[in-house]
Amino acid sequence: MEFLSLHNVTKELTLNKCAIPKPIGHEVLIRVAYSGICGTDLHILDGEFPAKSDSPLTLGHEFVGTVESVGSEVHNFTVGAKVAVNPNNGCNNCDLCHRGTYHFCENGGLRSTIGIFRNGGWATHAIVPDSQVHLVPDGVDLQHAVLAEPLSCIAHGWNRIGTIHIGEKVLVLGAGIIGLLWTAMLHLHGLRKTVTVSEPQEKRRLAVERLDLDYDVKAPAQVKDKFDLAVDCSGSGPAMESAVSLLKHGGCLCIFGVANPKSTFAIRPFDFFMKELKVLGVNINPFMFPKALDLLHAMGERYLDYNKLGIRVFKLTEYKEALQALRDGEISKAVFKCF
Repeated sequence: MEFLSLHNVTKELTLNKCAIPKPIGHEVLIRVAYSGICGTDLHILDGEFPAKSDSPLTLGHEFVGTVESVGSEVHNFTVGAKVAVNPNNGCNNCDLCHRGTYHFCENGGLRSTIGIFRNGGWATHAIVPDSQVHLVPDGVDLQHAVLAEPLSCIAHGWNRIGTIHIGEKVLVLGAGIIGLLWTAMLHLHGLRKTVTVSEPQEKRRLAVERLDLDYDVKAPAQVKDKFDLAVDCSGSGPAMESAVSLLKHGGCLCIFGVANPKSTFAIRPFDFFMKELKVLGVNINPFMFPKALDLLHAMGERYLDYNKLGIRVFKLTEYKEALQALRDGEISKAVFKCF
């Protein structure tokens, strides 16, 4: 098998080969078809996000493929089945897991994520616990299914926000791939002419227009309206700070984008008191993977067209080109084709 290995000290990537591993017990060996590069991966490469640091790591927490073989204790997957991987789990023993918040688990959650703390999908093959493998619905292409993980996080964010009523004014901050998927999600749920996307880069503003959602797309300085909800997909402290002043009475700021851990923004508590404002964070995707697979069915080519979303496919051997294209803003997302 081939795999990209991240050196735990230098943070350099190298393409390596080794024998294909054999699954045991409750493990599933997946022949990886597609594996996405997430913004979090870039933060890890830059040393700005925690990841496994005691030995080399294969990144890639967004991946899909087919079952190549299974361990002796696996009975619910057959060879050849199309599957997607939920990279997150919990220990299932602690108080946090039993509250239904396994994403906060001190032994699981982000601390054991496949592709961040365990070897992931930037490879031709990956070993995954069967509890984290999901069948891809019939009729869903694997190229679309690789977006299940980010969509599962968006589904969690949607649940955290609660009902978003038709007619409410929504501001989406940032038009990278997450901002684009959020705008598609809003449109899927019936919001039409009340959504505005704020994005400083002209290339990304054009990407929103390619989706043909009939939403306003503006540079940040042009946004003057007031909103019921602002969803930050940029991870930018200054962007979040500016959004607070644009909220109506009773408005909500959803912090969805992953910010640099050292990033800050200032608030005036009096404004939160007077306007009864809310701020909520969204952390990964607890129990949302089945919902994401349903969303893939519902969204289809109308919303998940790679050309409209600005997604480009690369071979594993082209990892340097893929990362550079992302950093240069030439594309919204890169996906490895691993077969």
